[in-house]
Amino acid sequence: MEQPPTAELRRLAVEVATAAGELISAGRPDRVEVAATKSSPTDVVTAMDTASEQLLRQRLRAARPHDGLLGEEEGYEAGSSGLTWVVDPIDGTVNYLYGLRSYAVSVAVVSHDPAGPPDPDSWTVLAAAVVDPSAGETWSAGAGAGATLTDARGVHPLHAGAGPDLGQALVATGFGYHAARRAEQAAVVARLLPQVRDLRRIGTASLDLCAVAAGRVDAYYELGLNPWDFAGGWLVAREAGALVTDFAGGAAGTHGLIAAGAGLHPVLRETLGLG
Repeated sequence: MEQPPTAELRRLAVEVATAAGELISAGRPDRVEVAATKSSPTDVVTAMDTASEQLLRQRLRAARPHDGLLGEEEGYEAGSSGLTWVVDPIDGTVNYLYGLRSYAVSVAVVSHDPAGPPDPDSWTVLAAAVVDPSAGETWSAGAGAGATLTDARGVHPLHAGAGPDLGQALVATGFGYHAARRAEQAAVVARLLPQVRDLRRIGTASLDLCAVAAGRVDAYYELGLNPWDFAGGWLVAREAGALVTDFAGGAAGTHGLIAAGAGLHPVLRETLGLG
């Protein structure tokens, strides 16, 4: 099946992510309750996670009925077009639960082998949008078409720099939900922290990647991300000019992700020593 233009896919990603962002922002009660847990007691789901994903799926099915869907809450639904929409209805659910204003809706569309679910090792991300409703910011990108930030002041092209020396780098990271993995990640932090300007733990992978694209942080790394956590932000960062790989320099995936400017990236990768 012939693929639509990237610009058309990008517009749709922005449209549906914006609608979901409005839902989770306007619909957030004063007190958010945990509806369920997933991989551990700290890996939570709220009723709004489910409602947001249902909205995304309904809008995308109506617009692109032959495409597949992969979402955090409802899993994979195969399509016949060779395209799949990878959606995170609330990236940063724990922030959302606590009323911290760092959460987002991430929507990306990928081309992949229709014989199975989309695999970050081999997919091609064609278009993406990350909507931060609290900040009123929409990040979007199209493959080969660059990345932009849209806010109340207008549309701003994104261009990631080469990055500073390691000792001057502000580095973002994230932590897993299991105690054993957290212990391993803490050991990496203890080794890295004396060598950089400082570390940040925002709790929203998509926004961390967009922050690299905008120069709000110099780098971001994390182990154990899911495809929906990084698909949208990955394209924004890449189209802004950042390098985004795994710890060995290959395709970023659940086994690891590092995003940084072209100058800083190899130095940080070597310093982390996780490849």
